[in-house]
Amino acid sequence: ALRSLCATVKNLFNEPGHPNPKTRLVTKDGHCNIELGNVEYSNHFAYLLDFWTTFVEIRWRFVILLFVASFMGSWFVFSLLWYWIAKNNGDLSGQNRTNGHLRCIDNVNGLTTAFLYSLETQTTIGYGGRALTGHCAGSVALIVVQSLVGVFINCFMCGVILAKISLPKKRAKTVTFSDTAAICLKKGSLCLLIRVANLRKTLLIGKTVILDQVDIDFAVDAGKDNLFFVCPLTLYHVIDRSSPFYKLSADTLPQQDFELVVFLDGTAESTSSSCQVRTSYIPQEIQWGYNFLPIITRTKTGKYYVDFSNFSKSVRVAVPHCENHNNLTKRGIDNLGFQVIDIPDSVDVTKM
Repeated sequence: ALRSLCATVKNLFNEPGHPNPKTRLVTKDGHCNIELGNVEYSNHFAYLLDFWTTFVEIRWRFVILLFVASFMGSWFVFSLLWYWIAKNNGDLSGQNRTNGHLRCIDNVNGLTTAFLYSLETQTTIGYGGRALTGHCAGSVALIVVQSLVGVFINCFMCGVILAKISLPKKRAKTVTFSDTAAICLKKGSLCLLIRVANLRKTLLIGKTVILDQVDIDFAVDAGKDNLFFVCPLTLYHVIDRSSPFYKLSADTLPQQDFELVVFLDGTAESTSSSCQVRTSYIPQEIQWGYNFLPIITRTKTGKYYVDFSNFSKSVRVAVPHCENHNNLTKRGIDNLGFQVIDIPDSVDVTKM
């Protein structure tokens, strides 16, 4: 279920002629363009205190390295302890043994066999060639400790890998925004339009929630603030007196210095995990006097076909160069992006 859609504007509307920003706060693919500097060294220990989040967010190569190192390291450390017990008891090869000598561990006569015994113990392989005899209290205590440590490492590493695989930001990769925004007339109201699509079949339903920085109110016609996200949607913002775009025109828009940042928060239907999708638009990516092309058609078999080749394409339409301040009462438009036309069955339809 798609919970919320937020929009905010950074560095709003300076005087015309102000140079446009060279860098974005949020990139088109949703990454925040922020670098932290002059962080106190003591603050780095906060990452160790929040070790679970740290392990989940580190790169996969470090997770794999941690996985191998944790198991290999524990096997080797306990092999040294098993070797030490065997040596103190005189079980190793070359040590003088008395008649009736009782071993602590059968068939552990060197470091290599001690490592193999440690591995077999922690992974519960149990080949049967090496085993405790029960004559040494220290060996019984050590096998209990190693078994508990092995269970802890197994649970921790499985949890980290599962958490990384199910990270909600991976779900966000299948939600996409149009490359550009458009400004056009819809039933007499000048509107700012963006297009968003869900690339999976799993349903996304939600409502719009506005970030309280600059009120950029986006909506859809179907369901008012709720998003029935089974097909691409065109979200619109009515440019009225409360809009920060109200005083702009087609001539002054490209000269502005701002960034429209869009957040789409929601919950995936299949995993119930929350996710956030982000993108941004600068003035050069807002096309005044354009409207998005229809992308939804219907075949003769009755199925709906979404043509993503036209997802970010727009066409020029008749729009005044500035907002008509006398017509500000209408809010809401028909979803013209959802137009049904017949196409031949021979069209190659890619199933989603």
